[in-house]
Amino acid sequence: MDKRIEGFDRYMDLERNLSAHTRRNYLDDVRQFKRYFQENCPEAQVSSAASWDQVDYLTVRSFLGSLFRNKLKKVTIARKLASLRAFFRFLVSCGEIRQNPLEAVQSPRREKYIPSVLSVDEVFALLDLPFSRDLFGLRDKAILELFYSSGIRLSELAGINEEDLDLSQGLVKIRGKGRKERIVPVGGTAKAALKSYLGEKQGQRPAEDRGGPLPVPVFVNRRNGRLSTRSVARILSKHVSRSGIQKRVSPHMLRHSFATHLMDAGADLRSIQELLGHESLSTTQKYTAVSVNQLMAVYDRAHPKARGG
Repeated sequence: MDKRIEGFDRYMDLERNLSAHTRRNYLDDVRQFKRYFQENCPEAQVSSAASWDQVDYLTVRSFLGSLFRNKLKKVTIARKLASLRAFFRFLVSCGEIRQNPLEAVQSPRREKYIPSVLSVDEVFALLDLPFSRDLFGLRDKAILELFYSSGIRLSELAGINEEDLDLSQGLVKIRGKGRKERIVPVGGTAKAALKSYLGEKQGQRPAEDRGGPLPVPVFVNRRNGRLSTRSVARILSKHVSRSGIQKRVSPHMLRHSFATHLMDAGADLRSIQELLGHESLSTTQKYTAVSVNQLMAVYDRAHPKARGG
């Protein structure tokens, strides 16, 4: 059974071209299901050679019930079922099984939620903080400005290389989900912050690193290696604490804020979809609900008859 999981990982990497993060999530879900199957199914318990062709519709339904009993969110359960569907489709294509047992299993309807966002004033309170003028102060300033200016994902920001930047045109090439590439614009303030940081960085880079064959990451740590996504998130948290914003702010909240503020200013949904790199317009439509809620809040505060007075 483990060999097929390893083969599925290679398939996702080479054939599907999925990101390392997506592959890791899919594999975690498949391994969780494998453990459940081996621990709870009599056929697997009595057989030392348990195989995937022993999994049937009832096994999957039983696993699904265990997820609900553990009170997992519907969106998490839906993702796990999507992982298993992809895995069993792979097994069918390999001839390991004849039929995908997930075909008759419906995913739970996902809860609709409205993304949490920062107000424009809160974003300005964060970006207008004083930063030190050394390499890492300039780096942190550039990171925060680029997040809000472009609306890119955490992994996308960490993965930017120097060759991806065209600051003369105010553009940056982004490798998004599924390694799909897109070009996004960078605003003037973010462009200036990047230029200041890169100028300082060029002056401090060791001579042997110049012009090397490997891509040069834009955002680096104190060992001159690529800054990890976890480190970027910690940098954001540090400066949010300095700003006095009384809420937990994630990199994805800056992405939500970017999209919502564009929507509030009149940007059309299709353009926001392209900037965010969403494959489906329906994914972008949640920002319409955010704008309507904010509009109603303004109405309730400002209109003399809003509360029936």
